[in-house]
Amino acid sequence: MYYKESWLDKLDRKFGRHAIPNLMTILIICTIAAWGLNYIMYFQTGMSFSSYLTFDRDLIFQGQVWRLITFLFIPPSGNVIFSAFMLYFYWMIGSALEREWGDFRFNLYYLFGFLGAIVSGLITGYSTGEYINLSLFLAFAILNPNFPVRLFFILPIPVKFLAIVDGLYLILRIVRESWPGRVAIAFSLLNLLLFFGGDLFRRIKNLRRQKEYRDSFENKSDYWDDSWRR
Repeated sequence: MYYKESWLDKLDRKFGRHAIPNLMTILIICTIAAWGLNYIMYFQTGMSFSSYLTFDRDLIFQGQVWRLITFLFIPPSGNVIFSAFMLYFYWMIGSALEREWGDFRFNLYYLFGFLGAIVSGLITGYSTGEYINLSLFLAFAILNPNFPVRLFFILPIPVKFLAIVDGLYLILRIVRESWPGRVAIAFSLLNLLLFFGGDLFRRIKNLRRQKEYRDSFENKSDYWDDSWRR
């Protein structure tokens, strides 16, 4: 059977050797380091270390170019237990995608989300890494819809149901956010469209063909029934 090489296959064959292995582990380690520095700096000065990491377009144009990257390392907000759980969860999801896709494809997926976040930030002045991590979770749910996630480490729930909740959460955020927030969501999720948009289009096309086939079959059945009655 003839296999048509996809654009991802072509890029992987050409540039795959340049991929960064264990990218998700590196990102989580950097986030944990920023998390620890947050506490140290707060107790010593009363200030937050994250304030030096956030995406700030004006400060970037003034020379603080590290903010183009460091906004990815801002730790989750909330108490220590919640933040630790979120970091572990994103590490688990990201590492699973790395194993399933390979280093290069995972790098590329994250890169598209990262570049989208930067572009939206340069357009509107606002950007966040939150939606990039959410796109990792949605990609994992698409590839492994029945994977059980233990809610509160006890109750197993298929990840597809959590993905539906996250999808509704995104819709709510789009409705409630100002336009910079909406742009940030849209651009950070472009990687989902690039990686899964083709499959979604083919599924919709197949469903339409199946419906047309069923309709044509029903029309033929009606024709023969009418002929038999005559």
